[in-house]
Amino acid sequence: MKRVIVRSVYGAFEYVMQHYYCFGQQEQAELTDSYAVISIQDSHTQGFGFQFCENQCCKGVLTLLFDDIVKPVAGAVLFSDEMAEQIIDFIAAHRNVDTLLVHCYAGQSRSRAVGAFAVEMLGGDNSSYFRESCPNQYVYDVLENAWVMRQLQALL
Repeated sequence: MKRVIVRSVYGAFEYVMQHYYCFGQQEQAELTDSYAVISIQDSHTQGFGFQFCENQCCKGVLTLLFDDIVKPVAGAVLFSDEMAEQIIDFIAAHRNVDTLLVHCYAGQSRSRAVGAFAVEMLGGDNSSYFRESCPNQYVYDVLENAWVMRQLQALL
């Protein structure tokens, strides 16, 4: 994986559409890199009304519904250990794509936490994710804990 990018839902849609071309006009595509998408959508609306899907450039999609919260709230979905495991498995399974695209509604909190974690999991420096904005610390911590536990279990 060459890069991890974090976008809002609108920015993610724009990125995906940069790969689109009409039949017979492949040279018109702005981008041709391979990518995988972690799509974080809101539970209270049951998503954003659309889903990304695999295609010639998109090699995988993981859609998760959870809300931008840091503790249980009635009617909302808190990020879980199971979701963290899904993200870790997805990143590991898609290491060969050029780009990992992570998005949530605004591209600031949940997706930034997942993006920061992905960069760290892949051996990179994720400090810019914390300098430039405020990732959802709860999401990041759950991912970190799941990753550490997985690494410890691998040693046993």
